Amino acid sequence: MVTTVSPRPVQCRSGQLNDHELVVRVYRQARCATSCLDPDEWFPLTADVGRAREQAARAIAICAECPVRAECLELSLRHSFGIGVYGVWGGLVAGERRELRRRRRAGVFSR
Repeated sequence: MVTTVSPRPVQCRSGQLNDHELVVRVYRQARCATSCLDPDEWFPLTADVGRAREQAARAIAICAECPVRAECLELSLRHSFGIGVYGVWGGLVAGERRELRRRRRAGVFSR
């Protein structure tokens, strides 16, 4: 049985970085880049947030210790119709990122 890891709030302090700088930082320093995790474990098969977190628990656990988690999340939020649509980014599944985008647009920044 896989234990799910609850996400800690992430402070997206990388708002001053442009997309290129974010990509370089994330792709060079992300723990997922060097993990031996099966790529399928980064992409839950359900839209239900709770089940998606269970399906992606091993990937989310890698994110929890990643030094560029906030930058990864910021990158995915900026690209909601591209690379940030599917999978685990910044320790969050797609449904959680959609909710976070809605809150940002509404001016509510707490999780």
